[in-house]
Amino acid sequence: MHRRTLFGLAASAGAGATAATLLPGAAHAAPTDGWTRTDFTYTVQKPWNLNVNDRYSHSGGVHTMWVYDTDQPHTQGSPTDPRTELRWHQEFSTGQHMWDGDVFVPSGTDGPSIVQILREDRPAGTPATDIMFWFQAANGGSIRYYDFGQVLATGMANRWFNFKLAHWTQSGTLGVWIDDRWIGSFQDRGPARRYFKNGVYHHGSGRAEARFRNLKYWTK
Repeated sequence: MHRRTLFGLAASAGAGATAATLLPGAAHAAPTDGWTRTDFTYTVQKPWNLNVNDRYSHSGGVHTMWVYDTDQPHTQGSPTDPRTELRWHQEFSTGQHMWDGDVFVPSGTDGPSIVQILREDRPAGTPATDIMFWFQAANGGSIRYYDFGQVLATGMANRWFNFKLAHWTQSGTLGVWIDDRWIGSFQDRGPARRYFKNGVYHHGSGRAEARFRNLKYWTK
């Protein structure tokens, strides 16, 4: 039997996380109620010395991205880890924005962030990301807040699941749902112009792969 466990964030939600705070109506209404589906575009980021199709395919509505720990970074000379990601073009600093998609991560993948919000234009000395969700091989595939924080779900490898990440910029609140079940909230890292990314930004070893379908962008 394939078991999965979803965790609502407890009062001590791990380093850098807030306690679970239910947003008004979030636990009862459908996550996208009152939101407007909005067009989005993206660029595929991949190791600088490879062609896009060496690490990315799009077939049958499924975006498949993979990378190896030995791959080059996205830009030559960068100290960052290897990645194959969709870099969404829609940047924002105000309003309400939601990333929505189905995700499949094969077993054995250990260490990539699969969804994140990157802070493109931010005050000096502040973090590069508002939030990252790491996929780890432990416990049948775990989704974790960064690599040090709360485990949000286990038993997630080798199955499709829906993931939603919303950002209410006025309050700085970030909300997460898995399979439309409310998981909890986090705080962003202050004012910035930011955008969504999804794929495999690999901080682990070996091969990392993730697949995405039914990608949607919602705004208010």
